[in-house]
Amino acid sequence: MDEVVITGQIEPQSIKKSVFNVRVITREDIQRQAANNLADVLNQYLNIMVQPNSAEGRSTVSMFGLDGQYLKILIDNIPLVSDTGLGNNIDLTQINLDDIDHIEIIEGAMGVTHGANAVSGIINIITKKSSKNKWELGATAQEETIGDEYAPFAGKGRHIQALRAAYSINENWYVSVGGNRNDFTGFQDERGGRDYTDYDVNSPQQNRGFSWLPKEQYFTNALVRYQKGNFRLFYKFDYFNEKIDFYNPIVESQVVPGTGILLFSRDRNFFTEKFYHHLNATGKLLGTMDYNVSLSHQRQTRDLEQFNYYIQTGQETNHARSTYQDTEVVYSTGTLGNFFANKKYDLQVGYELVNTNGYNSAASGLFVGGAGDGNIKQRLENYDVFTAAEFGVTERLSFRPGFRYSFQSKFEDQWSASMGLRYLFDHGIEARTSYGRSYRTPNYDELYTYFVDSNHNVQGNRDLIPETGNSYEASLKKTTFFSSGLQLINSLTANYMEVDDRIELVLTETVPSWKYKYINIDKYKMWNIATTHQFNYGNWQVKAGVAFLAISKKINSGTAVSDDKFLHTVQFNTNIAYTVPKWNTVFSLYYKINGRQQQFMETSVNGQSQFVLQEIESFGLMDASIKKGFFGGKLDATLGGRNLLNVVNIRSNVAAGGAHDAGSSSISMGYGRSYFLKLTYNLNF
Repeated sequence: MDEVVITGQIEPQSIKKSVFNVRVITREDIQRQAANNLADVLNQYLNIMVQPNSAEGRSTVSMFGLDGQYLKILIDNIPLVSDTGLGNNIDLTQINLDDIDHIEIIEGAMGVTHGANAVSGIINIITKKSSKNKWELGATAQEETIGDEYAPFAGKGRHIQALRAAYSINENWYVSVGGNRNDFTGFQDERGGRDYTDYDVNSPQQNRGFSWLPKEQYFTNALVRYQKGNFRLFYKFDYFNEKIDFYNPIVESQVVPGTGILLFSRDRNFFTEKFYHHLNATGKLLGTMDYNVSLSHQRQTRDLEQFNYYIQTGQETNHARSTYQDTEVVYSTGTLGNFFANKKYDLQVGYELVNTNGYNSAASGLFVGGAGDGNIKQRLENYDVFTAAEFGVTERLSFRPGFRYSFQSKFEDQWSASMGLRYLFDHGIEARTSYGRSYRTPNYDELYTYFVDSNHNVQGNRDLIPETGNSYEASLKKTTFFSSGLQLINSLTANYMEVDDRIELVLTETVPSWKYKYINIDKYKMWNIATTHQFNYGNWQVKAGVAFLAISKKINSGTAVSDDKFLHTVQFNTNIAYTVPKWNTVFSLYYKINGRQQQFMETSVNGQSQFVLQEIESFGLMDASIKKGFFGGKLDATLGGRNLLNVVNIRSNVAAGGAHDAGSSSISMGYGRSYFLKLTYNLNF
């Protein structure tokens, strides 16, 4: 049976009938990888790169070489609040997967159905809203090493505990509640940890602390759903709390009368708190038309706590805590479809309302001096209307045009458009082609950053305009069934994308000092060819794919001009699953190669600014697991390893990213080979 998909559809339908190419990550895939958050899952998929930041404790995602600002992440079609906006640049480690049914991914511009910033694609996370059982009770404990660092249940490693309960009260009412704790104690690697005491008064050491910051996360969620006939109403609540510990690598000394010399560091804690509310109603209007309306309120706050930590005594003094980032969003979207009650053609109209209030204080370090003396508080709004139609010309041929118009409070009004076509040939061959135009609005940092002091001059630009992206895709897919039971699924996809007025932080002045500013200057082009193959036979399931990606960027910073030639890279992935029904066991292997990446970076050569070709070396990621059920499926045990090729740092001569950073010899990509054991007890009746 074909999988039913939701994302980008006028109504839920089989993946075969979808005009758009939709990739599905199933619940089974998530369980086989013992994934706790979205970062645990996405690393193994083509055209997707998870970008960890060990210094900040975050992981973001890029698609087709465009970073997280261009990819929209949603839960049940609601974009998630982030540090810099709505739906973009999301920290993947803050998205828990305990109550997830499946994940849908669409590549390419999806601005018509999902609004601003859906330029490279969308990831829509679909949560569980029903059960076949009266009761579902689950308890999970997961222990995982962080590289070769581990101590059972506390101290070192990754320690996860989770509880979930769901109850079908009757045929109309369903409720669920869950909680999860993820304690990541940090990766010390070659650093000295919290209580590192080596100190040279003439040359303070830089080795205290952790290579990957410790953090502790708490997730809670609750859902209430009512359904009767064609009417369904649900309310979903999520709460997230995170603490990240930063141990300053610099050790200082202080003379304390009567005590002697005490060593201390100026440490910081970062606290993040998120509230998510989502109310959704679907049903029939006037007997035939389908409506789907959602209202969401989200708020994220980040606090900074600064203090002095005295290493010999363990005392903490001079605590100062303040909120340095606060984003609150009121969001609503709704659609009305099935106007004609005709299977050959359909029309959908919809709206989207976004009201975002953002606040950043000077404590963030990005708004200091000059124009940044005061705290920054801004409000951004947009009010969108959109329409999409789907025409089934024949049983084989269908096409879907769409258009969106966005009324903006900060920028000029924007628009998006799309056209998709699907044709079903004989012998299980499916052909699709699509075009999409979307836009990305500047984020908070690009607009309002003001970091100017004696050593820095990095400025936002309140006159920035939205970027526009055009995406083209063509694909062929063939499904073949053999009498022996063998099933083959083969696909070939070609993409082309261009982004105009792309925003870059560029060097605009070199005299009397180097000055950086965000400006609309870049032209971005990308083409991609990917082929995937799936083999299902008996207890075997094998998937493999390869993608060729080429990117061209032309930047004229005013002080230098980059070459715009296409730079190429390749990705390869495969995953293999073998099921032994007699043992109720699944063996899984995941492997992905990320090829060498190149890019032009602006730097100073003999005192002159110019763009130099720099590169990041290729690397491979391999995960493996064994999942076995005991006691009739009541107890699931998953044993496995992540990053089995032991990737920690990859060689790079690309600058680390800051305005004054020198070239770096390596980029932190992982914390080495890790092993995990996950136990889940399920009681369903």
